[in-house]
Amino acid sequence: MDNDEICAAVQDTYEDTRAIAEPSGALAIAGMKRWFADNPSGNSDKTPGCAATILSGANVNFARLRHIAERAAVGEDQEALLGVTIPEHPGSFLEFCETIGQRGITEFIYRYADRSNAHLFVGIALKDGLAEKKEILSRLREHGFPVSDLSSNDMARLHIRHMVGGRADVKNEHLYRFEFPERPGALLNFLRGMKTDWNVSLFHYRNYGSEYGRVLMGIQVPEEDHIRFQRFLADTGYSYLSEADNTAYDMFVGPPTNL
Repeated sequence: MDNDEICAAVQDTYEDTRAIAEPSGALAIAGMKRWFADNPSGNSDKTPGCAATILSGANVNFARLRHIAERAAVGEDQEALLGVTIPEHPGSFLEFCETIGQRGITEFIYRYADRSNAHLFVGIALKDGLAEKKEILSRLREHGFPVSDLSSNDMARLHIRHMVGGRADVKNEHLYRFEFPERPGALLNFLRGMKTDWNVSLFHYRNYGSEYGRVLMGIQVPEEDHIRFQRFLADTGYSYLSEADNTAYDMFVGPPTNL
């Protein structure tokens, strides 16, 4: 069960009852939806029946609604987020659009990558869920467009989509996602604990009205400091995840290639 499915359950509850439940309150509904998706035949004895779950809680603030609405479309398989590489020559953009066809574009971000290729961050509205997304991916690949499905890529959805537009050739950059507690001094304490010659090379912060702020950070650390850096991360007490091999970073904000 992921956050997108829970946000989709919050949306379902609102559309059916006009009540706005907090994510934990809608968790049981999301779980029930998942069960029926995994068991389309229903009960093992094939007898008709119904299902019920408890809906509880309304502890959701206005700021968090933005996050829920943003994630619900992906959770309901109503939107696909794709990273696509197209040749950097006249006519390739038109060919890409013709390959996508008459579909609704929910988001479109372009960034020049090098003299050979351009990278597109594209959101596409889906009318037929996963089946339609598979069809789109297949058509793009058949037409020679390398494509990555970023719909389940948390870093792409939370950060990269808001950062596309800048690339830099940064040496020894280590990329991490953090959850910083929403209290004064959280970032300051983090920076004070860093070695003075470790440089912050990338920073993006988002808060959705929850107890934790989402942070994407690039830090330049020489290889000889690797062990000390890992010890520093552990000592912060903050939740973190390395994003060293994330496709979205390579495509949109990582070092340029073949310039």
